[in-house]
Amino acid sequence: MATPGFPPNTLDDEGCPLWISGLADDDPNHSVHVVRGLEPAAALEALGADPRLIQPCELPERKPDGWRASLPAAALGIEPELGDMTLLAGRVGEWTFVYDDAGATFGDVHVLSAAGRIAATSHFSINADASLTYYADGDELAWINVDDLDLETDPAEMPPELRAAFEAAGSVELDYLEPGEPDFDICMRVVSALAGMPWTLDDLRRIPLLVAPSHC
Repeated sequence: MATPGFPPNTLDDEGCPLWISGLADDDPNHSVHVVRGLEPAAALEALGADPRLIQPCELPERKPDGWRASLPAAALGIEPELGDMTLLAGRVGEWTFVYDDAGATFGDVHVLSAAGRIAATSHFSINADASLTYYADGDELAWINVDDLDLETDPAEMPPELRAAFEAAGSVELDYLEPGEPDFDICMRVVSALAGMPWTLDDLRRIPLLVAPSHC
């Protein structure tokens, strides 16, 4: 792996940040939002969470045996039905992240970026579709589909902050990839780099977290 923004033991074998893969269910279809200058509770509300249902969260050590659910859902003690999702949020310096275990809010980054804010969303679908959207003040500045991403030429055309995050995310060598081809988890590393989160799940447990159930 050549991922300069991520210390050893912060990525899983596929190149996904451990704090993200540790939250996911067994067959992830999920999104990670990062936004600068918005408090976690406000970010959850912007993404559709009922403010009455937002609560502090202590992540369990593991999911109950036999559950096909995310760790945030397990924190709420629920095994979601079709159409349910769980949103987990926290703040790291100027940045807030929101983890959506159903990937249902991936089109809402424009809402987070309102009022002059910068926001980005990494989405990975159950069909292995991977993408990243980057917004400023409600305007889309970049949309990256991993299937079409050229790591040699495309970063030069990106906004400077996003380009730096791609440089920090780097690349991984996997059996299914041609040399220089981007992996499916590069966008998860990019949003982690933007928010200053080259973390493990243990690192995530050390900060205050909020969780809320919601519906797709």
